[in-house]
Amino acid sequence: MASPRAAAQVQGRLAPSPTGALHLGNARTFLLAWLSVRARGGAVRLRIEDIDGPRVKADAAAGVVEDLRWLGLDWDGEIVVQSQRLPSYAKAAARLIELGIAYPCVCTRKEVEEAASAPHEGMGPDGAIYPGTCRGRFDSIEDARAQTGRDASLRFRVEVANVAFDDGFAGPQAGAIAGDFVIQKRDGGPAYQLAVVVDDAAAQVSEVLRADDLLPSTPRQLLLYRALGLTVPRFLHVPLVTGGDGLRLAKRHGDTSLRHFRERGVAAAAVVGFLAKASGLRASGAPCMARELVADFSLVHLPRTPIRGDDHGLC
Repeated sequence: MASPRAAAQVQGRLAPSPTGALHLGNARTFLLAWLSVRARGGAVRLRIEDIDGPRVKADAAAGVVEDLRWLGLDWDGEIVVQSQRLPSYAKAAARLIELGIAYPCVCTRKEVEEAASAPHEGMGPDGAIYPGTCRGRFDSIEDARAQTGRDASLRFRVEVANVAFDDGFAGPQAGAIAGDFVIQKRDGGPAYQLAVVVDDAAAQVSEVLRADDLLPSTPRQLLLYRALGLTVPRFLHVPLVTGGDGLRLAKRHGDTSLRHFRERGVAAAAVVGFLAKASGLRASGAPCMARELVADFSLVHLPRTPIRGDDHGLC
């Protein structure tokens, strides 16, 4: 549950998506993010990122909150829900249009992929690199609709090949960025990149600790922070939890959801103990609660490579 705390210099956040039950990979990242902030007397915000359309599952948000409480992770202030903050994202998008940095795009995903199929176009971290087809083509979203009969998304105009940054855990990053990216979807809802920047800035988040599969998103978010004149937080990207095949933990590796463990009577302390040992925070996997790890928490011993999550031995 939320815990009353005075305003602190360090502001962190937990930002789960209600697309299903939390699993060991999610739990490990949230545990580290929580510990990193609490160890320095900071405040933790909880945000439910529920704008991912059809992937969001009914009642999953309540389950996510319950899982976090079961793990012993608390937070400060009210829970923020992204679907209740749509006007804030629209305002930011409008500002980027005013600045001439965002423009309407009617290209479908298939069209982008076909345009980028030539060998010289290559592929970006999220698939095909957008070739700039709609740059300067329309005066507004309304104009795009009038000319083509299609709804338009908004893309951020990228003028650089990379945005270098120093990650607090992963170290210096070249920050390659591949083409203009979407900041507002065709239905008018915000894309992930814009929403997280607006939300973190509104909450005065000063530290973002998350899994390193989001490293490719950071250069784009840095561009948005700068364009909107917002304070950039410190980023720390930690290795993923994977299966034995080296791929991100998923259902193919067996059921590693927290709900699965709870239904089988596994204690939260056992799960935290496993995660603590796997993360180099404890020499053994003896059961412990999250609050017991705060006093001597450090990322110094955290493995620099992915850890296994499908050989947990918890049940």
